[in-house]
Amino acid sequence: MREVRERAAAAPAGIPGLLRELLRLAGAVFVGQAAIIGFGVADTVMLGRSGDTLGLATLSLGQAVYMTTYLSLAGVTQALLPALGREFGAGRRQQLAAVFGQGLWLAALLALIGCSLLSWPQPLLRLAAGSDAALPVHYLQILALGMPAAMLFRTHVALGQAVGRPMLVTLPQGLGLACKLALNVLLVAPERFGLHGLPHLGVLGCAAATSLTQWLLLGSACWQHARDPGLRPLRALAGWVRPHPAQLRALLRLGLPIGASLLVDVSSFTFMALFIARTGNVQLAAHQIAANVAAVLYMLPLALSIATGSVVARRLGGGQPAEAARAAWTGVAAAVVLSACAALLLFELRHVVASWYSNDARVAAVAWHLLALVAAYQVFDALQACSAFALRSWHIAALPGAMYALSLWGVGLAGGYVVGLDVTGWTPAWLLGAAGFWASYTAGLALAAAGIGALLWQTTRRSH
Repeated sequence: MREVRERAAAAPAGIPGLLRELLRLAGAVFVGQAAIIGFGVADTVMLGRSGDTLGLATLSLGQAVYMTTYLSLAGVTQALLPALGREFGAGRRQQLAAVFGQGLWLAALLALIGCSLLSWPQPLLRLAAGSDAALPVHYLQILALGMPAAMLFRTHVALGQAVGRPMLVTLPQGLGLACKLALNVLLVAPERFGLHGLPHLGVLGCAAATSLTQWLLLGSACWQHARDPGLRPLRALAGWVRPHPAQLRALLRLGLPIGASLLVDVSSFTFMALFIARTGNVQLAAHQIAANVAAVLYMLPLALSIATGSVVARRLGGGQPAEAARAAWTGVAAAVVLSACAALLLFELRHVVASWYSNDARVAAVAWHLLALVAAYQVFDALQACSAFALRSWHIAALPGAMYALSLWGVGLAGGYVVGLDVTGWTPAWLLGAAGFWASYTAGLALAAAGIGALLWQTTRRSH
């Protein structure tokens, strides 16, 4: 096991070496994330091109419920990244396999919760839209069939990232997108591709294709554990591991705040949309454009954040706290600089982006205004996200999660309600409607970035 430990603990020389390692890992993670986002894009495009308006409406509602459930549960599994990274960095193969085994039990527990919520989704649908129509219910029930595979695959994702080999996950995710597209052709609208005689399942076909692809991804992970020369020595699936309550509690202590943070993020955008809907369809449409652009831009700092968390955990596991601190701040700096460049590009091209999304001049005009605010908070978002991922490698998650929740709900959402809806009567005209919500969201992220960044500074000072 000595050579594994040496590879894990060996740090590239200086900041340039660290930066190269971070960018290499982040690039692979970014590609994998883009492939997963392609699942939703494929569903939207195929339903839209087939003229299935009811299917698109069902997809919008069903995805809101599904993604809230999936992201919150998947967030809990992110506790495996620092836990596995530390064991790999220390060269403790047996302990790594033990942690991975407990991660599988954790994923099974999360899958049970997710399957229950999606199999009986009527309360969630009534909460989200005041309706529990049959089609969204059936859509979510089909997605429930893929939830066990999705949660178990998340443990493989964490392992690939923890050992510094994200391409183990990126390649299957890319192939998964290809499988998803092929299954959509067969199940969603086959007649559009000359495949007459096959049933037209529409939005239910989208759900079936996603669930089938999740199982294919899990199968590819099992194959990699059996055949990949880098994974086989780890013997992560070599034997049966019984649930270990103490280890599961440790993973939950770290994972639950992470899942809660993702729930805060998703729910903030959900409630923003519900409140903005009161100001009219133009404001709501412009908000949807801004939210879509923001989600795409967030992929960049998120990829760097995951890479940073992986490198920091391995340095800590290898007994190199000073190198871990250096890696943390190198990752934060890279994320901030790249996000600043993306923000400047968006600010310069916001007219083009707004008009590309909508032909309605009123919607484009509001969206142009909102995209300037989206550009304004990119640096804050990068700072808080990368700092939070780095802190998880020191097993610090609850306090950053609390800071994030207070900032986004207390300042972002509550402040947006007061400013955007002009509760006090003092809101200037340029902040009325969606702009008030996005300006408050920017202020909330700035506050979160300041608090979480300061916490990382204190933590890394103690590591020297």
